[in-house]
Amino acid sequence: MDTTGRMNEGAAGRASLARYAWLSIAAATLTIALKGVAWWLTGSVGLLSDAIESFVNLAGALMALWMLTLAALPADDEYAYGYSKAEYFSSAFEGFLILLAALSIGYAALVRLLDPQPLAEVGVGLMVSLLASAINLATARILLRVGREHDSISLEADAQHLMTDVWTSAGVIVGVALVWISDWLWLDPAIALVVAANILWTAFQLMRRSLSGLLDVSLPPPELARIDALLAVHRAQGLAFHALRTRRAGSRSFVSLHVLVPGEWTVQQGHDRVERIEDEIRGLLPQAHVTTHLEPLEDPLSMSDQGLERRPRRDIAAP
Repeated sequence: MDTTGRMNEGAAGRASLARYAWLSIAAATLTIALKGVAWWLTGSVGLLSDAIESFVNLAGALMALWMLTLAALPADDEYAYGYSKAEYFSSAFEGFLILLAALSIGYAALVRLLDPQPLAEVGVGLMVSLLASAINLATARILLRVGREHDSISLEADAQHLMTDVWTSAGVIVGVALVWISDWLWLDPAIALVVAANILWTAFQLMRRSLSGLLDVSLPPPELARIDALLAVHRAQGLAFHALRTRRAGSRSFVSLHVLVPGEWTVQQGHDRVERIEDEIRGLLPQAHVTTHLEPLEDPLSMSDQGLERRPRRDIAAP
């Protein structure tokens, strides 16, 4: 299969992921309703914080659907590398929404901390909130599995946010139950402040990962080690390599490198070898787009572009 065929096949796979975004949208809509009822019954600012985060889940799921649809588009004349990076906008947007939610929750908690209020209908409210958490847990597990299988940062971000929501809800439920038992009214807004701090950390993690993707961060060290091990086999057979560069765009990987072969080889021999190397790299990274540049091993000019070699971050001097 040629590169265009692989890219279009990958785009078709992205389109099939959109149905999981719809699952997330349905779950978020249902949990908003349930958590809203729980807050309305109890008047708990902790449960209110939980409901606010569910609104973020819905907005994030809608953004994920949009970006997955865009990422599924095939490469064209204007965007020759495809639209895979669109997914990073989804996770960055969700991180920004989580940040806004944390600020809103923190404000509501501080107001209630200054003016504590008794809770009502706590038992029923907690049961409703437990049901909403169970829905989020089931949805998160599905999205995380599918996101990892297909290297979809949109679905992974959505799943991680839902899992954060599940743990947040668990803490809120335990805290509100303690308020109900002990009548410590200050504990309710204190729990909400802890929730706000927790989701702030989630927002930071999501936005940092999105920024790394938009800045063309290199492939993870384990994948680079596998590529280096593969090239070592060919080095033992008399070849050399340099200018290995990698990046990731959504689910797709891009690898480029210069291949140095003996100068007496024919063009056909050199071409056959680099095709074999490209196929082997794609065997390691199924969604990889591999670009090679063939050079003669004995020519000093072949080494003139060694400046393209990747360097460890510790060796990069600050400006």
